[in-house]
Amino acid sequence: MGSRGYRLGILMCLAALAGNAHAALAQTGPAKSAGSQAPAAAKATAVPAKAAPILPDAFAGWVSDEAPKTVTDAALADAANAAALREYAFTTAALAHYKREGATLAVHALRFHDASGAYGAYSFYRHDGWPREQIGTGATSNHNRVLFWLGNTVVDATFSHVSPMSGSELRELAGQIAVPDGTKALTPPILANLPQASIDGQTTHYAVGPTGYTGAGGVLPAELVSFDKGAEVASATYKLRSGPAVLTIIDYPTPQIAAAQETRIRDYIKAGVQDPKKVQPVWTRALQDSDQASLEVRRSGPLVAVLSGDATPEESHKLLATVHYEADLISVPQPVESEVAKTGKLLLGIAGLVIVGSSAAILLGFFLGGGRALYRVARGRPVSSVYDEEFTSLNLRE
Repeated sequence: MGSRGYRLGILMCLAALAGNAHAALAQTGPAKSAGSQAPAAAKATAVPAKAAPILPDAFAGWVSDEAPKTVTDAALADAANAAALREYAFTTAALAHYKREGATLAVHALRFHDASGAYGAYSFYRHDGWPREQIGTGATSNHNRVLFWLGNTVVDATFSHVSPMSGSELRELAGQIAVPDGTKALTPPILANLPQASIDGQTTHYAVGPTGYTGAGGVLPAELVSFDKGAEVASATYKLRSGPAVLTIIDYPTPQIAAAQETRIRDYIKAGVQDPKKVQPVWTRALQDSDQASLEVRRSGPLVAVLSGDATPEESHKLLATVHYEADLISVPQPVESEVAKTGKLLLGIAGLVIVGSSAAILLGFFLGGGRALYRVARGRPVSSVYDEEFTSLNLRE
């Protein structure tokens, strides 16, 4: 009886250890279970909400003849400038014709991937010298035509007759245009590198491709800017005491690319000053009309700044010296786990498994030993079987 109970206790201890080991190994199971359930979760896709229309059917008393027409092809939105719209990441457009008491209003609303594209398109359509208006984020006008941008949308409105209330009517329209949030609402960071002193805010331009750059009156030839290398360009006119100066800032992906481009642009301008008819590509009208003594090139980090115009060399140099690139360094911790940490986790896991198994064995021993002792006491025997006489009886009788 004693030997059987002892063997039974050993078997139960082994079973408990095996169960604990299985439970410890099963801790890696949830990742596999989640992976196995991923296809089922992927099937439950949410139905996207219907996008709100860019333009309303009516506003400020203006009523459209029919629902605004939505197009996704840049050629249908503006055939003459479709290439520039694609460079600015055009996505969709709404075309509408409104009427009110015999007057008409044609509105073209162009939507882009983000606010940077919208600002670039706005600066492309806006001509230097157009007066500023207070509509949306930025606005300008030319007689009966009003151009403004808000978020990632550019609105080009043409009135048959302009009235003193036209501005407030378009502000009401701007209040009904949805604007994006997050990174899509950010304007081009390169604009922050334009010095603000003496700047003419109605002459700023932003380009990310050759068509938009050339169409906005770029100073350098587009081939020399090298948009195929990821260049972005911001430019503006400055009203200096000695005359107007045009500052062009080109942002390249790396300082190495900018250094190579600076040398190329500097050599091109130097050769053009000596004989503009012999350089290729041909000098632009802006370079030809500039005071050649004031033409200057300077690099700061990934930025290449070019100054042109009619200002004196002293003022031009002073303005160019204010262009300075400041890098924002952000330290991002990398979730890298060393081999020492992995080994430590493994040893802690083994130690935990041993402690759990040992504790289970001790508790099981107390349980089985205590149960056997109670059983012996219930039968009137001593608690321990140490003093039991172990003998074999043959029960032989004469």
